[in-house]
Amino acid sequence: MDGDTLYSIGDLARRTGLTVKTIRFYSDSGIVPPTGRSPAGYRLYDIDALARLDLVRTLRDLGLDLAAIQQILDREVSLPEVAAAHAEALEVQIRTLRLRRAVLRAVAKRGSTPEETDLMHKLAKFSDDERRRLISKFIDDTFGDLDANPELVAMMRSAMPDLPDDPTPEQVDAWVELAELCQDPDFRASLRRMAEYQAAERAQGDTTGLHHDLTEAVRDHVSQALAAGVDPASPRAFPVITVLMARYAQVFGRPDDADLQRWLLTRLETANDPRAERYWQLLAVINGWPVSESLAPVFDWFVRALRAHAER
Repeated sequence: MDGDTLYSIGDLARRTGLTVKTIRFYSDSGIVPPTGRSPAGYRLYDIDALARLDLVRTLRDLGLDLAAIQQILDREVSLPEVAAAHAEALEVQIRTLRLRRAVLRAVAKRGSTPEETDLMHKLAKFSDDERRRLISKFIDDTFGDLDANPELVAMMRSAMPDLPDDPTPEQVDAWVELAELCQDPDFRASLRRMAEYQAAERAQGDTTGLHHDLTEAVRDHVSQALAAGVDPASPRAFPVITVLMARYAQVFGRPDDADLQRWLLTRLETANDPRAERYWQLLAVINGWPVSESLAPVFDWFVRALRAHAER
């Protein structure tokens, strides 16, 4: 290709695949100015103009606007600077599109009403900071001014919802349900009662924290009873109650008597809200953690057996 060769708009159109109208617009805008004119007054362009036009086409295909392209061509800003800024903007757009896709899939799956769809869309658009603020406020409102179990409160504050950039419909669903749960007045009141109970226990000298070993013991013994079809109100449940009562007496340093049984029943009934377990299950789905098997049937059986045993 001869560096002295001049090309008409039609030549440029054939070489670049752009329309004559588009090239004329770029020329009129000063983005690709003509090198000169033919004797008849037609615009002519040199090889530099052709290369400039190729760059303009590439940048437009990448989504840059004409103002940014003009700045690059005039060397007012560097191409890497503009590319970095544009890539960052595209990241935001891509994340938004992924969220919209996840919301639409969730809507299609659950058959949402227009009102539910609107709520899902608003909640899904929350930023990471907004999600954390919602959960933190929920924790502050229920535990903030009480000396409740510090291990539980610390665990709740450390476990925040982290919705990924490309969430599944299940994760969007879980986040919406978690946000609604945290704003449910009845659930808030239930957790508040639990926090008040814990604070009262601590005021009486209970400095123990979370009791994972006790939970596992209850799970093991009660799961066997459930698998065997043991009625919690039947005499066959008494050996299970006896073993677990002894474990609680040992851990809490209390006599294994009727007072312990009443105390334990109150403790379990205060904490036995299935929505609390649901809170952790939803967090697990949102964050991509393994979802633990529900303990609700286990503790429901345990509470019913304790109540039946106390009445005898």
